[in-house]
Amino acid sequence: DAADVLRGVYDASDGTDGFVSIEVEPDLADDTAATLERARQLWRRLSRPNLLVKIPATPAGLPAIEAAIAEGISVNVTLMFSVEVYRAVARAYIAGLRRRLATGGEIDRIASVASFFVSRVDTKVDKALDAIGTDGALALRGRAAIANAKLAYAAYGEIFGGPEFADLRAAGARVQRCLWASTSTKNPAYRDVLYAEELIGPDTVDTLPSETIAAFLDHGAVARTLDAGLDEAHATLQALEQQGISMQQVTDELTAEGVASFARSFDELLAAIDAQRQALAPA
Repeated sequence: DAADVLRGVYDASDGTDGFVSIEVEPDLADDTAATLERARQLWRRLSRPNLLVKIPATPAGLPAIEAAIAEGISVNVTLMFSVEVYRAVARAYIAGLRRRLATGGEIDRIASVASFFVSRVDTKVDKALDAIGTDGALALRGRAAIANAKLAYAAYGEIFGGPEFADLRAAGARVQRCLWASTSTKNPAYRDVLYAEELIGPDTVDTLPSETIAAFLDHGAVARTLDAGLDEAHATLQALEQQGISMQQVTDELTAEGVASFARSFDELLAAIDAQRQALAPA
């Protein structure tokens, strides 16, 4: 139903916008074959061009993402936190497109987004900085997530703006857009539109909760910010490492926690649906 509601947006934007995502069960995150088969089932069953199938960016998810793209399935790559993982995701998308093109398949309508969970990075890093407690550590609070996202977007520009993607672009392929998720501000000490304002740039998507949309409409500043301050972003992550905070460890932990959290939410959703079915079932 949601895909049908937004189909007009998809058609009017020539397949650029108007997408709806559906999730492969999170408990399949470590099983490549099962993830791919479930993606196929969802894609066939819904049969809508403006569908994105969510596959997490776990080690098992990456080959499933490449294979799904090769089969013409549009993918929303979820649970991304690190720049290194993003590079692997972007290259899985490119490899999938190359495989499809080599077999004579069309690639001009395949869509993909790479979804970074933003505020969770600051939540975890800030907790570690608070534990350190020095002036130098406390001065870095609220800066890790934006710095990380800016460097990911720089990697996007390098991969999709250079020779690595040039032949696919010429063949009609679309870039895999960066998507910023978890962009509401969790810490009340920070500006309520902090992440929305700092992550504005071309070929990106921002999934915002309604309260953040309302706040941005009221007092948000619109400016191209995402590719500004890259030197500062590098310096921020270097300063965190000097404080003893490993961004590799942070992002690995966030991925594991995210899979577990998604699985719990998915189970709760299914339980709620089952309870409602039973309540409505005829006696």
